[in-house]
Amino acid sequence: MSYEAPVIGERGPVTDWATDYDLFEDGYVRDPYDIWAELRAGCPVVTSERFGGSHLVIGYDAVTEAAANTAALTSTLGTAAAPTLEDFTDPNRPRSIINSDPPDHAAPRRLILPSLSPAAVAGYEVVTRVLCESLIDALGDRPHVDAAVEYAQQIPVRVIGRILGIPESRTDQFVGWVRDILEHGVLDPARRAAAFGELLAYFAGEVADRRAHPTDDLISRLVHGVTDDGRPLADRDILGNLGLLLVAGIDTTWSAIGSSLWHLAQHPDEVRRLRAEPDLWPTAIEELLRAYAPVTMGRIATQDTAVAGCPVPHGRRVLLSFPAANRDPAVFDRPDEVVLDRAHNRHVAFGSGIHRCGGSNLARMELRVALQVWVGRIAEFRLADPAAVTWAGGQVRGPRSVPVVRG
Repeated sequence: MSYEAPVIGERGPVTDWATDYDLFEDGYVRDPYDIWAELRAGCPVVTSERFGGSHLVIGYDAVTEAAANTAALTSTLGTAAAPTLEDFTDPNRPRSIINSDPPDHAAPRRLILPSLSPAAVAGYEVVTRVLCESLIDALGDRPHVDAAVEYAQQIPVRVIGRILGIPESRTDQFVGWVRDILEHGVLDPARRAAAFGELLAYFAGEVADRRAHPTDDLISRLVHGVTDDGRPLADRDILGNLGLLLVAGIDTTWSAIGSSLWHLAQHPDEVRRLRAEPDLWPTAIEELLRAYAPVTMGRIATQDTAVAGCPVPHGRRVLLSFPAANRDPAVFDRPDEVVLDRAHNRHVAFGSGIHRCGGSNLARMELRVALQVWVGRIAEFRLADPAAVTWAGGQVRGPRSVPVVRG
């Protein structure tokens, strides 16, 4: 498939979600749940001509079916929710595991996963807890704080930075790149491309440094590691996967933490229950991930195909809404309720198939520790003004500001 320039087009209001949709529409970003419920009466795949045309997959079975169909729905031509300026046909373009299908997918994934295994992640828990405690300390005794800006958004960037071996002084720069790539740049491809370019240039310098001065961080492990057949990773795979680890390791996790705090601020009974029943934390974390999964991933059809019987023509973008799948009433009882002790919870918050998130262990740990420290240190908290909460949407949906009142 040849490269084509992106098409954004005009964005008028959505008048019928069953025949059109806009993941960036303000009402959808603030509250997509009623829209998903309305759409479930029809085909689990909805079509829109916005952004050059795409299909939104919302049913659980349809999403898992599409995720497994790498032969017809490729990740190699981009996974964004809207067109970008990247030429995915360029053989020199940095490539990550999220933009690779078999057979190129497996080798770099096997090099990355040991650093994100349960045992490795357990080693990061103490430093994550210390970080969270220090963030609470920094809030002082102010009654009005922002649970997203001053807490949730401060955690993942520092944790993933430590794993990669990059200085904490770069935090604001990393956050700026991530927001330009996943938030502001979705509707401004040039801004997204510029941020990607700066991020990759930074990592190119770090890779050169680790070649000359190896350390014990993940960058060094990728630079000096070899695949199963004894070959080192190509530079394009090293740079692409470092970019992925930074971008995917920040916005998705802070969105999950922020959404969970937004929820708990409105349910003090659940906060009290978590304090009284600490054994509830494992199922509670899975349930919050299910209810507030942040990520919608894109695929491109390399041939005429179908998802759940709904036709998808060659060349079309297909958006896998893992958040919508997690609220499918055909799979989950009381799907729009948060049930902290939900026993059966096969959610797809981390995706499905070969591209399932490799950082799921890390994200779970960060979410659990962040919430445990918050509810352990802050006796009572509630939304200062529900209307003041702001959200970002599209590829990754999560709150950007969650003003709360303590006490």
